[in-house]
Amino acid sequence: MTTFDSTKRSLPELLKDITTGKIQLPDFQRGWVWDDDHVKSLLVSIARSFPVGAVMLMETGGEVRFQTRPVEGVDPNTVTKDPDHLILDGQQRLTSLTQAVGLDAPVDTRTAKGKKVRRHYYFDIRMALEGEDRLEDAVVAVDENRQTTKNFGRDVDLDLSTRQLECEQLLFPCDKILDPSDWLQDLFVYHQEAMREFLEFQKKILGAFSAYQLPVIELKKETSKEAVCLVFEKVNTGGVQLSVFELITASYAAEGYNLRDDWFGSDIRKVPSRKARLENHELLADVESTDLLQAITLLHTHERKQEDLAAGKTGKQVRPVSAKRASVLDLPLEAYRRWADAVEKGFIEAAYFLKGECFYSRRELPYATQLVPLAALLTLLENRWREPRIHAKLSRWFWSGVLGELYGGSVDTRIALDLEELMNWFKDDAELPRTVIDASFDPTRLESLRSRNSAAYKGINVLILREGAEDFFWKGDIQELDLQGVELDIHHIFPRAWCEAQAIPPRIYDGIINKTPISARTNRMIGGDAPSEYLARLQDHKQVQLDDEAMNDILEGHRIPTGALRTDDFHAFYQQRKNRLLEIIEKAMGKKPLAGADEEGED
Repeated sequence: MTTFDSTKRSLPELLKDITTGKIQLPDFQRGWVWDDDHVKSLLVSIARSFPVGAVMLMETGGEVRFQTRPVEGVDPNTVTKDPDHLILDGQQRLTSLTQAVGLDAPVDTRTAKGKKVRRHYYFDIRMALEGEDRLEDAVVAVDENRQTTKNFGRDVDLDLSTRQLECEQLLFPCDKILDPSDWLQDLFVYHQEAMREFLEFQKKILGAFSAYQLPVIELKKETSKEAVCLVFEKVNTGGVQLSVFELITASYAAEGYNLRDDWFGSDIRKVPSRKARLENHELLADVESTDLLQAITLLHTHERKQEDLAAGKTGKQVRPVSAKRASVLDLPLEAYRRWADAVEKGFIEAAYFLKGECFYSRRELPYATQLVPLAALLTLLENRWREPRIHAKLSRWFWSGVLGELYGGSVDTRIALDLEELMNWFKDDAELPRTVIDASFDPTRLESLRSRNSAAYKGINVLILREGAEDFFWKGDIQELDLQGVELDIHHIFPRAWCEAQAIPPRIYDGIINKTPISARTNRMIGGDAPSEYLARLQDHKQVQLDDEAMNDILEGHRIPTGALRTDDFHAFYQQRKNRLLEIIEKAMGKKPLAGADEEGED
């Protein structure tokens, strides 16, 4: 069954329905933004009977309900509360025409430079009759007092503040286009000799507006929320993405609930900000409203599936666990209100879990997407995630997702599977979750990890930190120094300048195998010298004074082979450190030794 109809509707009919409120906007539509030049151009296009594009309306009365509002300029106290249609595409054109032609109030617009102004629009009758090529110049814009001024507003250049002045100068107000009868009567009084010109103008210009037909695509009321969202994004010529949050906000508002206040807070309504409470935790500062909605949807659909199974339903009768966009858009307000506080706490518990895995800064997080199932899981588990057996499994799943690089791209299906399979895995040891099964780490991947934005790169760096890696110069492990505000970064172990002098290519020396987290001070002291030289300099520094054994302990904390480093043997160092990094990767993923690990050259 088709979900839309296409037809044509006359401009006067559309504008009447807009001003009476039969046609309104869904609350997720942004405000009107067209400037003065665009409004003038649109009026000229209608006057010349040029096409200005189709508009898209959605029939109301179906399951999809949105908070609505009138088109800008229309008094909300004068319109019906139950519109017949909502505007999905064509808002700018219809709002411009409504304000300029359908209402007598000045048009709220802006100049080409963005300055807010209020305008009334007129057609210069004589110029309009000179030919279509003169219509651009025939459209005149004046201020809210129906005047134009010069000399910084001190002198009136054009005055149309009375009907007599309009008639005498033969400037016809656009807000009278649809009903010119009163203006025509006044013209007969003030400028009778111009009646013939006006009647010709009425036939050519006003007739074009009266007869103008706009193509209309009408979505039927059976259209789903997901379809509305997708259609809006595809037809939106401004390229503005419509978020799930905005669409659900408009939907919940129709039921009297302000989702925007719940997320952002409101000083007026004294509603605390859920977003601010999450931002109190460094690791959650980038959590979006859509993340919260997706986690709630996971739990709602999981609970619904359990109810179906308990009721003895089978096969397609059982509704699936889902994190897909369509499911989020179908999230009932009742489910949101039931789960929101618990899921917020689940995200906070996720931050505590991540700190236990040695993540302290959001820039270190490999995948934001993995936070959603993690928060949902911890919501269900409550304090039980701290039990050693469950925590070990949770950690293994997390690192499998990171090091297996399984949470990049579209992960909606994986998120839903993980929630179900992990909850089953926590109950018994029968079957591993798909993410744990799918995860693998090819040793050659270590050789290609050069981007700090890579999930595996970030993960391996944190694994090194988790082993208690200390700075080569400053006293304290790297994460302690980071929390103290010491400037840190990931730097080369064999310096770049030294590697280039030895003709070692960047694809080898610039990868994670030859990098480790150290302070900026240490990196400056290392310079471009061979390791044997900079180690001696560091150890002999008056503020350090370390013997070989103490320095070797620090290097071992970074999984750096000391023998190869002290003898400047890059190739032995490279292979040995690769294997040592593979060891901590294997430990985190809970996998057997990975095929391809080379044991050659261990000291």
